[in-house]
Amino acid sequence: MQQVVLDWFDQNKRDLPWRNTTPWGVMVSEFMLQQTPVIRVLPIWNQWLTKWPTALDLSLAKKSEVITAWGRLGYPRRALRLYESAGIIARDFDNQVPRAIEDLRALPGVGEYTAAAIAAFAFREPALVLDVNIRRLFARVIDGVEHPTSSPSQIERKLRYDLIPDDGATWAAATMEFGALICTSKSPLCTQCPLKRECAWRNAGYPPTEQIRKSQGWVGTDRQCRGTIVQALRENEKLSQTALKKLWHDGSQIEKALKTLIADGLIETTGKSFQLAN
Repeated sequence: MQQVVLDWFDQNKRDLPWRNTTPWGVMVSEFMLQQTPVIRVLPIWNQWLTKWPTALDLSLAKKSEVITAWGRLGYPRRALRLYESAGIIARDFDNQVPRAIEDLRALPGVGEYTAAAIAAFAFREPALVLDVNIRRLFARVIDGVEHPTSSPSQIERKLRYDLIPDDGATWAAATMEFGALICTSKSPLCTQCPLKRECAWRNAGYPPTEQIRKSQGWVGTDRQCRGTIVQALRENEKLSQTALKKLWHDGSQIEKALKTLIADGLIETTGKSFQLAN
């Protein structure tokens, strides 16, 4: 399995800019790629690395600049966590992304997966990278199930760690790419898959997962309401609550969203108006 996947990756890997960049560039990409497809991240990542090529550069920006530059990537709290991490890196690590997993985990917005991904892709460490694409690939080929559980167990972590070859960084990238392009969540390219003979899920007759998978809604949600407010404040220096309520069908939802956006540090009040946090 290892050699098949690595050979496939060598022939089919996408030319993504964060595969040939600095550790800081890798870190920015990992924050942006959380729950966001590559096609949306590419232009924003390029803009950010041009404007803020180091952690120090980003740390010297205003919050409002950072939130505005995040654009429509979604989950703008990620932008603030990256901004906070940049300040720590600039101050405590001589403007260099730390290499040690424990130092990475201590940064705002860096969880277990993100720390492992940065260690693997920025420093070529044999870290256990388990994103949804990798977990789905292993679940199908090895375990014979359509989809993995919602989060990996300790047994799963141990079994997947034992699969890591000498070049763990390339293995992480290859399995991630394979899951993203071949062993996709919907409509996987099974007939084109070089692992189809070894795939336990295919050999079992493609049994559907017993896990109920709920798609995450968007229209009318608090998240959409929050996004509407943030986008309006990107386009206008200040807006009153009355003006913001005209953008949404539910005034009470706007009021709730304003409170949570203030609590998250994304916006602030100025008199009777609201603006992006500075």
